[in-house]
This record gives sequence, C-alpha cells and structure tokens, in this order.
Amino acid sequence: MKFRRYALYYLPPEGSDWTVAATAWLGWDIAAGSPASHPDIPDLPLPVEAITQTPRKYGLHATIKPPFFLADGCDAAALTTACQSLCNRLGPIVLDGLDIARLGRFLALRPRGDDTALKHLAAACVAELDAFRAPASEAELTKRRASGLTPAQDVLLLRWGYPYVMDQFRFHITLSGRLALDHVEAVQARLSSYLGPRLPEPFHISELALVGEAEDGQFHLIHRYTLSGASNDTTA
Repeated sequence: MKFRRYALYYLPPEGSDWTVAATAWLGWDIAAGSPASHPDIPDLPLPVEAITQTPRKYGLHATIKPPFFLADGCDAAALTTACQSLCNRLGPIVLDGLDIARLGRFLALRPRGDDTALKHLAAACVAELDAFRAPASEAELTKRRASGLTPAQDVLLLRWGYPYVMDQFRFHITLSGRLALDHVEAVQARLSSYLGPRLPEPFHISELALVGEAEDGQFHLIHRYTLSGASNDTTA
C-alpha cells in the first residue's frame, strides 16, 4: 500500500480486552486496516459514530513522532530500518495505569504515574527520526498556528514540524472529537462505564509502531518494534 505520510505511534497490544473495546469505540482497526463495529452504548447524547468521527481515521493510538511527509532522498525502507535501530536502544516503560480524562473539550486516555521516562522516549523519537521528515509547508504552518500557539510552541513547530513535542508533549490516546460543553460530562460518564473497568493497571509500553496514512486518509499499521534497550534518555 502506498502511504502519503508516516508516523511513530504507541499502539495498544492486539487482542487485549481494552484494545478491542476502545478500537470498537473509535470504529477503525489500525492493525487490521479495516472498520470496526461500534458498541451499543445507551444514554449517549450523540451516536458513537458522531463522537468519534474526527479521531477515527488515526485508530487507537498515542502519537510519539507526529505524522510527516518523507524528505527528499528518503524512502520507507530506510525509515523502517531507522525505527528498528531506535527501538533496539530505547527501553520499555511501566506506568501506574490509564485514566479517561478531559483535554479541553476532548476525551482521551492519560497515563497515571511518573511520565518522565515516557517524555524522554518521545523526545528521542522526534529528534532521531527528524532527518526523514520533509520541512513543513507554509500551508501546514498556517494550519497549526490557527489553533493559537504560544511562542514556545511556535518555536517547536518551526524546528520539528509540530508544536506539541519535547517539553510540550503530553501522552494521550484520543477517544473523541471536540464535544459541546453540555455533552462532555455525559460522554465521559458513559465511556467510563464502558471502558474504565477494562483499562490496564499497571500500564506497560513495550512496543512502538510505524504507521502510514493511505491516500484516503486512514492510518494503517506497518510494523511493530519491541523496545528492547535500557534507556530513554535523549542523551544516551
């Protein structure tokens, strides 16, 4: 399959109870590359399909290296090799668990516990794979700036092509699009009943995944890599 853009994601383990449930909630199975049937959840203010329309195409994931176009002279084969080498050096991470949290008017899974090692891991991936990223176009920069960036975020956008990396990084697994204020609480309550009991404690991050965006905008799993190293420090 030909891909427009590539990214490095955390993808939950295939087949686990919470992965299956949350994948169904979103409606797109990134590992299978096919739609997933939404669950029947009563008392939602909107259909699940409407709640998850925006994040659906990305699948159940947390962004580590944000989506990028390949730079001139780079190819997918070399990117795959670089991802393998990087993950051979980076170590697995264990956090206390996951919580369903509000990020503004979005809902997402957020890690519980000390996330310092996780931030180091994400920073290493952003920096060490940056040679494969084509510079952001003026259209991309304008689109990102339209959301209202801080001066620090604008510096990151210009340097790394994305404003929410390095010290602005927050690990999250998006579960909804932007919701009306009077819908957020109701959706969170119903989602907590459906997904909350299934969430892992502790929460292990033992793999990262290279994914690609197809011409129709849907993201697909390309390859999973085991985190088999000992350190997540960018200076290691």
